Amino acid sequence: MDAETRSRLIAHLGQFVTENKRAKIAQVLENRTRYVTLALEDIYQPQNASATLRTSECLGLQDVYIIENRNRYRLNPDVTLGASKWLTLHRFNRREHNNTPACLQTLRARGYTLVATSPVVEGHTPDDIPLERPLAFLFGTEMEGLTPYALEQADMHLRLPMFGFTQSYNISVSVAMTLYRVIARLRQSGIRWGLSEAEKQELTLHWYRRIVTRSEVIERAFLERGAKKRPENP
Repeated sequence: MDAETRSRLIAHLGQFVTENKRAKIAQVLENRTRYVTLALEDIYQPQNASATLRTSECLGLQDVYIIENRNRYRLNPDVTLGASKWLTLHRFNRREHNNTPACLQTLRARGYTLVATSPVVEGHTPDDIPLERPLAFLFGTEMEGLTPYALEQADMHLRLPMFGFTQSYNISVSVAMTLYRVIARLRQSGIRWGLSEAEKQELTLHWYRRIVTRSEVIERAFLERGAKKRPENP
C-alpha cells in the first residue's frame, strides 16, 4: 500500500475513533522506539511473559522478538492488560527446530547489536552499556537463562548488579530494570531513537484497524468507492 492510500485510509477510519483516542495514539507514537528491542528465549511462565510485554509497552518499545523452542509463549490477560495488542510481536516457533539462530540473524540484519543478559557472565550494566548502535537485549528461560548458543553469538553482555545471596532476579524484574535505565539514558541523549514518519503512519493505521469495529468492511467499501471514482484509461 502506498503512502497516499494509507493516509486516506487513516483519515477515513479516524472518523470512527474518538478524538481522545486519536490524540492518545499520536502522543504514544511520539514516544515509541525501535532503537531498543527485546528477544525472549523460551520463557514458559505466563506471568513472566505477560509482565515483560506490559513493561515493554509502558516504556515505549514497539517490537518484541519471541523464540519458542521448547516452551510455547503464553500470556495471562490479567497481567498484560491489553499491552500485547499495541506491540509488534515477532514469533520464531518452527516446530522441531532451534529457532534461536533465525531470530538472532533477523536482529543482526535489522542492524541490532546483540546484548546477552546473564547473572554469571561479567559485562556492562544498564548504566554504562554503549548506546551508539541499536540494541537487542536477549533474555533466557527462567531457570536456565540463555542457551550457550545465544551467549556465544552476543556482541556484548549485560549483568545486573546484585548485592544479596540470591543468584538472579526474576526475569520480568530484570527486563524492567534494564529497560527503564537504558530508555532513560537514551531519551536524555542526542540519539535519534524515535520512529520515522512512515513507521508512525503504518502503526496509526494498524491501531485504528484494531480499534474500529468491522474495520475491514469499512476499509474495503472505502477502497472500492475510490476505485470506481478513478477515470478509466483512454
